[in-house]
Amino acid sequence: SVRTIGLRHFDVQMIGGIVLHEGRIAEMKTGEGKTLVASLPLYLNALRGKGAHLVTPNDYLSKVGVQTMGPIYHYLGLSVGVIQNSGTGDPDSGSFLFDPDFPSEDARFQNLRPVRRADAYAADITYGTNNEFGFDYLRDNMVIDKSQLVQRELNYAIVDEVDNILIDEA
Repeated sequence: SVRTIGLRHFDVQMIGGIVLHEGRIAEMKTGEGKTLVASLPLYLNALRGKGAHLVTPNDYLSKVGVQTMGPIYHYLGLSVGVIQNSGTGDPDSGSFLFDPDFPSEDARFQNLRPVRRADAYAADITYGTNNEFGFDYLRDNMVIDKSQLVQRELNYAIVDEVDNILIDEA
């Protein structure tokens, strides 16, 4: 992270990464670097080749998380995707892969190359909202042919703002 985005993990952030890797809950205040902390267990679990997810409460956090942490994953040889609600009815129009060489005409989507939804899920790490992951799960359970599935087998996930997502949004 120091080589790519200029941020160094502090000791407490390393401990937070260990806690998340073990599947436990880590509580951190605003501004303490949750996004950077999540990069540690996401990378570690993505190395198995089975995918890792970061579930965020809104599209903005998932998009910015990929744009901010994408250089780290890219430097380490991993792909990272993001799924978003496009509002068009076509799920594929809200799917992107981080690509440091992709110049977007829209500054809000800098370094995000549009891809099919299945390609975003096939990335080593996938960021998205609880709603999008949930609706894609439901859509996958209604397909007629397996070739229409977009999600991969579930392996590892971090739920950002777990209290909000699992209690308030439930």
